[in-house]
Amino acid sequence: MDPTVTAVRAEVLRGRYRSRLPARLQELAGPAEGTVDLPLHIVWSGRTSYSLDRPKSRMTLYRTVLADGLREDLVALLRHRLLAEQWPVLRRLISPYISEVWEAAFPELLHNAAAGTTVA
Repeated sequence: MDPTVTAVRAEVLRGRYRSRLPARLQELAGPAEGTVDLPLHIVWSGRTSYSLDRPKSRMTLYRTVLADGLREDLVALLRHRLLAEQWPVLRRLISPYISEVWEAAFPELLHNAAAGTTVA
């Protein structure tokens, strides 16, 4: 593939994910427990219900919302503490464009991932 096309495509994706970011991690005020049912504009087929009480289910929910959710979805469905706690593993499961954008906007995610601590 043409390197110029690849670079343009990468920047388009970064821009898409950047436009969805909250201003601060603390704006992510979604639920911390229970079950979350995703709307059809995020998950149009397959599994739509996730348990926050089950780590694998919660990780899948966060991966899905980070990839396909709108800014309003991120704020309503994700919890800043849970995102930070999962980030060391989650960052390896999502698109590198998503992790680059989030870590550039919120360096505490990368710092905390390396230190093994969480964001309060």
